[in-house]
Amino acid sequence: MAAFKRLLSETGRRCFSNQPPPAPLSSLLRRPFSTEPQQPSPNPESSAAEPNSNIRTPIPIQPISYPTKPRAPPPQQSNQQNQQTQSPDNGDFVNPETTRSWTRDEMRYIKDAPLISPISYPSRVAPLPEDRIKVGEDEKGVRNEELERESRRIENNRGRGVLRYGKEQHEEDEKLPFPKMIKVEKSDDNSKKKVKVIYDLTEAIRLVKANGKHTFDETLEAHVRMTPDLRRTDLKLSGFVRLPHGFGKTYRVAVFAEGAAADEARDAGADIVGGPELVENIKSGQMKVDFDKCISTPSMMEHVKKLSRNLKQLMPDAKKGTMTNDILRTVKEAKEKGVLFKKDKTAIVHVGLGKLSFPEDALKENVGAFVNALLLAKPAGLKKSSKYAGYVDSFHICSTMGQSFPISIQSLSMAADRHSRLQLQ
Repeated sequence: MAAFKRLLSETGRRCFSNQPPPAPLSSLLRRPFSTEPQQPSPNPESSAAEPNSNIRTPIPIQPISYPTKPRAPPPQQSNQQNQQTQSPDNGDFVNPETTRSWTRDEMRYIKDAPLISPISYPSRVAPLPEDRIKVGEDEKGVRNEELERESRRIENNRGRGVLRYGKEQHEEDEKLPFPKMIKVEKSDDNSKKKVKVIYDLTEAIRLVKANGKHTFDETLEAHVRMTPDLRRTDLKLSGFVRLPHGFGKTYRVAVFAEGAAADEARDAGADIVGGPELVENIKSGQMKVDFDKCISTPSMMEHVKKLSRNLKQLMPDAKKGTMTNDILRTVKEAKEKGVLFKKDKTAIVHVGLGKLSFPEDALKENVGAFVNALLLAKPAGLKKSSKYAGYVDSFHICSTMGQSFPISIQSLSMAADRHSRLQLQ
């Protein structure tokens, strides 16, 4: 504000006086804000005559040049100088022609390092027997005594360690047999691993009869392992086989039927025949379930369903063929000397084929009849199989409480072919 007041006073004064024009506004504004001290002019007259004398003139800048830094001498020259300072009498004297000069990077980290002369070792050569130093007998004896003393000390320390851990100290180390590449086969008859032997049908029946118990009449059982493909639920395997010489047991057959079907059952040889009254008697407990097979007509199943807890496995079923309208044929098959067979969930068929009291030929014919019926019951959906291959994996026969014996497929095929020829005659 002081600067503006001063400016206004000077302009008013000059308007009413005949003085020369004032200095420019920039010079007036610059003067109070300038930090540089104002130097009085030596000639006041010249300053009054020159109105632009208050403007600061630029100061000329003179260039300054610095001397260049002298370069360091090359490392080769410095090494030569150091080598010249050393006397040739000194042991560290090295010929500068044979040594490699230090590089610039090496000189950055290694400064004033001493020169290292290369060392060459003589080549080692195995001494000949003539050049070896002969050791006297006294020195040999001393060495042997030292070795024995050291071995005794090691054995004592080892014994202490064994006793420390509560182990028994063995006087002699256990001698292990020398390893053999060829496995030695045991000729002992009681060895666990035995070669599997497949028997002929006649020989297997003879062995089963020889190993049978004499306390009761055992049953000849056949166990057939089928192909794993038969584990599928869509492939069914079941059938009925009439044994030429029977099973050795008399079956009692009960038939639930009325009217003409009941008469047919009596003619076919059924042991028990009845209708709803028979169902009530069994349910009330007046009559015991002392029959082996049960057959019913479809019309009687609404009454027979009440006996599910009494009959259990004997309950008539269409899948088993015991619920049918053909009563005459079903009763005859049940009374005849035949058995039913069916595969289980592991694709194995278990069936009884007679008693051990039967002759060998009779048992052989029964086995042949069963094999023939097994071939006829082969499922149509089983593919990639021939007559036996891909269908029957193994065939074993045994007694009720005896050992089983595998039978060859060739002997089974011969027995089945013989049974089919007898049927044609």
